[in-house]
Amino acid sequence: MFQAQTLPCSDCGGEFVFTVEEQEFFNEKGFNPPRRCKPCREAAKAAKRSGGGFGGGRGGFGGGRGGFGGEREFFDAVCSGCGANTQVPFRPDGRKPVYCKPCFQSQRAY
Repeated sequence: MFQAQTLPCSDCGGEFVFTVEEQEFFNEKGFNPPRRCKPCREAAKAAKRSGGGFGGGRGGFGGGRGGFGGEREFFDAVCSGCGANTQVPFRPDGRKPVYCKPCFQSQRAY
């Protein structure tokens, strides 16, 4: 079913192998394929632990200060709760519902 894939790293531009075992794990967990090679993933984790992660210490994703690569990319989506057009900080793949901020917050209240 799965075959090893060579993917480009979004940080360094190098290529890395996405193994069959990794694909099975990612598929089981519902994760998107990795965008970074292992060294770049480790560097991103280290930067996040030291306070240089997403949002520049402002308590969340986004913002143009201190995150990886400056401005965060957002993607257009339709809310699965109310049908409104919204934007989210990940590329929706259709496997999971996507919610606008008010619907997402109401989902978390339960």
